[in-house]
Amino acid sequence: MDDLLAGPADIAAGLAVHGADAVDRAPRAALVARDVPTRLTTRDPTLWGPGAEASARTRLGWLDTHCRSRELLPQLAELTAELGDLDHVVLAGPAGVTLAAEVIADCLGRPLTVLDTADPGPVRAALADRPARTVLVLVGRDLDRTTDAHLRAFRRSWHDAGPEAARHVVVVTPPGSALEALADELGAVVIPADPQVGGHWSALTASGLVPAALAGAPVTELLDEAAALAGALDRERDNPGLALGAALAGAAEHGRATVALTPDGTGLDGLRHWAGALLAAATGGRLLPVPVESPDAPGVGGPGVLTVGLGGALGAGVGPGPAADVAVNGPLGAQFLTWEYAAATAAVALRVDPFAEPVGAADDDEPAPADGPPSSVDGAIEVYAPAGAPTDLSGALRWLTDGLASDEHLAVTACLDRRVDAAVAGLRPLLARVTGRPVTFGWGPRHPNHPDGRARHLQITGAVTDDLDVPGRPYTFAELQAAQAAGDRRALAGRERPVLRLHLTERAAGVAQLLDTAGRTRT
Repeated sequence: MDDLLAGPADIAAGLAVHGADAVDRAPRAALVARDVPTRLTTRDPTLWGPGAEASARTRLGWLDTHCRSRELLPQLAELTAELGDLDHVVLAGPAGVTLAAEVIADCLGRPLTVLDTADPGPVRAALADRPARTVLVLVGRDLDRTTDAHLRAFRRSWHDAGPEAARHVVVVTPPGSALEALADELGAVVIPADPQVGGHWSALTASGLVPAALAGAPVTELLDEAAALAGALDRERDNPGLALGAALAGAAEHGRATVALTPDGTGLDGLRHWAGALLAAATGGRLLPVPVESPDAPGVGGPGVLTVGLGGALGAGVGPGPAADVAVNGPLGAQFLTWEYAAATAAVALRVDPFAEPVGAADDDEPAPADGPPSSVDGAIEVYAPAGAPTDLSGALRWLTDGLASDEHLAVTACLDRRVDAAVAGLRPLLARVTGRPVTFGWGPRHPNHPDGRARHLQITGAVTDDLDVPGRPYTFAELQAAQAAGDRRALAGRERPVLRLHLTERAAGVAQLLDTAGRTRT
């Protein structure tokens, strides 16, 4: 890694990208020849081809949203002072727009409770934590069933505790949205989201900044860091975003489409999850981002993999283990803008539309179908194997991993409580070691984006022993979660993707048993 950091780098505003030219210089030369740095910073919507032009005209606000977001600062200061006694901040909304705020709070060490799940465990824990001192921040355009359930549960809690609900709700949404209309009905505070920015691109908009600011994060510094970098983005040299985007595209064009995103030990550990979600959405499946646990985790290095180290300290090494192919180091605000620019330029080079709508979300409007009998029961795990697969636990796991084609990866989604059941995330490195293939892991319904369908899927569900009803609705949180999981399976079946479901009848014992079985699986 020391040799890598001693080589050429693109540096601007305290952020450096090392090693990009060593991947492949051709995409960068081609981007420069097409005048992409200037055309992108001047918002040329034709960069991604005729099919993307219409959406690009309204989706490039992220390039300077750090300027417009400064208009929020006085309102945020006033709101923070007004809500001074509400010191438990809970964020609810779709994962695409809550992840950035979660990363900001995590990287800057501020307490923020994020609810992007219907699992009753984290909902019950959030409700029990100082309800009279809670402010609920809702982000998005519409009130989906999960966020509606969260709002209903908290409103009942506040009614029970005495205070009026309106003071406890802050809504961040684009003007004219359905969520704005609901906020008006509630009498809640409404802060307009930037209509020119959406999804994972909205890190430096109100969607990312408002919940982070209420949690105490210094959001002005983030905007300053992004503004300092912005002046470099029309350059041909010393342009970190161009260097990173060209490296990502060059790797994909030379058979290294898996991007292992690893923390380098210098802070900003959670950033890899947001960067991975952004790249997955922006490159339409041409890149497969895999956030990994450490520089020496299974899945880092090897043929077909580009390893990118992320950290906060400029010029720091990644510590022990294999070196990263590319290292991106610098302050968080500049990181957000660099990765957004890199995703957009990689999409230019790869000739994909970075603003295309993702594959339709799983349908949870239907109740979960009644489960038939499991294929088998092994200890605390019920196996629901698809047709043609072995029915026992070890055999089903082996079938799933043995069946991976050379262009496929394994996607693990845990529809569980990511705090209490956190140990199940250990499946990712175990299965990566077993298969020698890329393995992603996500918490349902916030699972990795797979727009290209090149995945085999392992879905893990779990029994609920302490359910919670949704006030005013004919279902509980556990029933809603089951419907979401079933909707995911239906959506994958519609794309003819293999899915193995494992249901933990007792969660702690089931997780331990599953980790043990996976560790003994051999392909």
